[in-house]
Amino acid sequence: MHGASDSHPDIHWPSGFSPGHAHSFCQAQVVVHAPPAAAFALLTDVVRWPEWAAGVTDCRPGELEGTFRVHFHEHAFEVFFGERVEPNRLGWSVVGAGVQLYQAWLLTEVAGGTHVVSENVVRGPAARTLDARSPLWSRRLHALWLAQLKRLSESAAG
Repeated sequence: MHGASDSHPDIHWPSGFSPGHAHSFCQAQVVVHAPPAAAFALLTDVVRWPEWAAGVTDCRPGELEGTFRVHFHEHAFEVFFGERVEPNRLGWSVVGAGVQLYQAWLLTEVAGGTHVVSENVVRGPAARTLDARSPLWSRRLHALWLAQLKRLSESAAG
């Protein structure tokens, strides 16, 4: 367990993917000075991820509704929406490259904008190896994604 006690109580975890079952866990938060719908729109426009999500080089819809394929740091991943409640909740399962991941997003309206919480639970041999070699890598990447989400959401709303 890696920081599992830091998990936000309003995040919905699918069975087997709670922070207590993780080989790697990461949480990041930011306040975006835009309505939840602006951030939600960016997160769900998956074909545009390569424009702003560090490490994502290709992203396109999958063959089934609610699925998409992502190329991240030269690895292919299958992604399946697990939760989608516009404009406040998102969650997706990711499989590929020796990992299983669930990423949850909680977007809560606050005075002056949106409080965004994103959490990742990662399982599998690649997660254990990466966490052992570079425990801050996931946190830095998460912080970069949130900074980009903040910048673009505020630009779209402005």
